[in-house]
Amino acid sequence: MKEFFKEYQVIGDEETGRAMEFAVKQALSNLPEFTDKFQKAYSEKNFYQPTENVDWTTGFWTGELWLAYEYALENKELFEDGAAEKLKRAAEVQMDSFLYRIDNKIEVDHHDMGFLYSPSCVAGYKLIGSKVGKEAAVKAADQLLTRYHPVGEFLQAWGAMDAPENYRLIIDCLNNLPLLYWASGVTGDSKYRDIAEKHIHTAISNVIRDDYSTWHTFFFDMETGAPDHGATCQGYRDGSAWARGQAWGVYGLATAYKYTKKEEYIPLFEKVTEYFLNHLPQDLVPFWDLEFTDGDDQPRDSSSASIAACGMLEMSRYLPEEEAAYYITIAKKIMKSVYDNYAVKDKTQSNGLVLHSTYSNHSPYNTCNHYGVDECNIWGDYFYMEALMRLHKDWNQYW
Repeated sequence: MKEFFKEYQVIGDEETGRAMEFAVKQALSNLPEFTDKFQKAYSEKNFYQPTENVDWTTGFWTGELWLAYEYALENKELFEDGAAEKLKRAAEVQMDSFLYRIDNKIEVDHHDMGFLYSPSCVAGYKLIGSKVGKEAAVKAADQLLTRYHPVGEFLQAWGAMDAPENYRLIIDCLNNLPLLYWASGVTGDSKYRDIAEKHIHTAISNVIRDDYSTWHTFFFDMETGAPDHGATCQGYRDGSAWARGQAWGVYGLATAYKYTKKEEYIPLFEKVTEYFLNHLPQDLVPFWDLEFTDGDDQPRDSSSASIAACGMLEMSRYLPEEEAAYYITIAKKIMKSVYDNYAVKDKTQSNGLVLHSTYSNHSPYNTCNHYGVDECNIWGDYFYMEALMRLHKDWNQYW
């Protein structure tokens, strides 16, 4: 572990409170433009534009509204009268949109049902008992099951199910699986949980390299289901560690342990997290690929910092006190840097929350489109708020 971690300050309760207060006020000011519409996946010149409910990312905006609702409900004195109710109403409008989307199968033929429906509809069901949220999320879980390949035992990320070039999973999907566990819980049907656990086993057995860096995507033989090869779509090159993918690994292993309680996942979490931490630059916020560090002329991905912090805070719930305290402290140090150096603090600067994220950065060695580079992105804002909420209280997570 890098020694310089010892030199850093943790984010304090007062700063956490200030950050959450600003995030709630930012959400409230965004409601006129982003109730019937959603924030685009990434900002343009630091400002989000409105979009229909069609991308894989829209659930994160609704998740921000629910987090803001929770905080406003508990801290009414900080906000305008009826603030929590306004946020709840907006989130309910958006849950209606999510039910319409799944009923009409609008851009749902991919594995990101969890990212879409957990922070939006599962959250609404957990927080206010929304029947719309429950119906939409169960239907989304059913949709996710259609991506399952019994040959290979995994959920295919995207693309036609009968195409060999698409016979793969990606590391992100570990964070879609809580939707399936939730669905088993509310329906009493074990099929969702069973498929989630098969996918977890297949993913963890293949995406973690010998040095505990991670593959973004892993391919399988379509005829036999045998592991074939790892590759990247969004990292710098096949052998490098895409920062957000490594962060998904940190959080994904924490949720895998949460639901399975398989002890062998703990050392994997520790090693994958250690790799992430050992490849951070001086300010603890990664570049878009962990290949890069201080002095490299490359963009950051601040969203990866918040995702990893959430994973460490989640895993701390299940560890002995000393180990838990270690990960909580590291998460607080990372979030201190995100708050000090990357967070929006003036709404004239941006209608988002965290600057300097990277959605998709093209390189000579990957197939990425080039967009959302050095911008806010919607999951970065969401996981920033989630990390703050986890630090604020013993949070009943949406995942």
